[in-house]
Amino acid sequence: MKKVIGVFGASLLTLTLFSCGDSKEFKPKYDTEKVYQVNVVGHYENFEALEDEFARFNKYYPKAELTYTYLDNYKKVITTALSSDSAPDIFFTFTYWATDSSYSDLFNSTLDFSKEEDINLDVIRDGLLTKRNDEIPMLPIYVTTYGMMVNEDLFTKENINIPKTYNELVNSCQSFKDKGYENVMMGHTSMIMYPMYFPNVCYSIKDNQKAISELNELKPEAGEYLRDSLNLVSDFMSKGFVNLENCTTLKNDYDAVIKRFFQGDVPMMLASGQTLSGTEKREKQSEAFTQNPFKYSLKPIPSTNDGGIFLNSVNLCFSVNKNSKNLEMTNEFMRFLISNEELGNMSKIKRMMTPAKDMSLDEMYASFSDAKDIYISNLGLNDTADQKIRTAGSKVAQGKISVDDAINSWNTIE
Repeated sequence: MKKVIGVFGASLLTLTLFSCGDSKEFKPKYDTEKVYQVNVVGHYENFEALEDEFARFNKYYPKAELTYTYLDNYKKVITTALSSDSAPDIFFTFTYWATDSSYSDLFNSTLDFSKEEDINLDVIRDGLLTKRNDEIPMLPIYVTTYGMMVNEDLFTKENINIPKTYNELVNSCQSFKDKGYENVMMGHTSMIMYPMYFPNVCYSIKDNQKAISELNELKPEAGEYLRDSLNLVSDFMSKGFVNLENCTTLKNDYDAVIKRFFQGDVPMMLASGQTLSGTEKREKQSEAFTQNPFKYSLKPIPSTNDGGIFLNSVNLCFSVNKNSKNLEMTNEFMRFLISNEELGNMSKIKRMMTPAKDMSLDEMYASFSDAKDIYISNLGLNDTADQKIRTAGSKVAQGKISVDDAINSWNTIE
């Protein structure tokens, strides 16, 4: 089943005469009076951010007809769709597909962006490009990360600085606690101290191939590599800033977390970029927020006294069908899209994080540009080790096991 969400052509030209920042430098390569067709397919039922990019592109190519089509059961049907008579020009892809043998056939139809000199890959942050057999078959469109949603107005009201180091975090939490805040920091139980712990672990081992190998091999003694990060979580939780009982009332780490945060009495809410992406829609659904709106953003949790850690994880990529009947204009649209301005615009509308090096266009995430970077796709942890590490931290954070018990049983933990 598929559904066409939007078609954009000359009729939208009048809607797109605005300043485009970096897009002013975009100069069309082809005949702007010719009719072009480009179709993008994916698993989003609605994709307003892409539709906005279609409109912006029509400023330069007023007769280009760009459509987005939602495909039901996307991951199972996309390979077949690429071999059909109505094959898409651009399609959603995901980084793990590059190493998943079940998607091997799909890459027979995928353009290698490393050979497309007109597309400026230097715009994208180092470490976010996915390679497969020395090719670049996909480009990141959205990135996600872990952090804390911060009610900036509460910090202003109580004259407390938003923390940038671990000591400042502890001090700011204590200040809110002293002022009578019952829930200084909240989060769904699956996310309790996750945004502090997991990025901290990854950063601590990122240049230690011995540690990564031993963790991947599930060696019992490799648990020692987790000690500092587990101690960090244990120390923070011991201070009573997180009321675990109240956190269990949150039924999920998306809708329930957002709605609770919008009550306006929680200074910090543990979350991910995907959580933040759902906030704008729910602002109008929240009576509390509608009556008393406040400024908020996602900040890295400062887990060290040098600041926070920015764990980059690609959420969505675009690939181009190299057999496209409209390959020239498809690549022209990708050339337009892969810029600081356009990637920033798409991310701001969706409230996801941009993959571009310039993150200043969206104040929701701007503070992450000052954090220490690490890229989960380049770390080298296998799925089993990754899950064991996450589980050990979660159990310590929730007080289910001690740090020593987590270290001694990390490789068998369930």
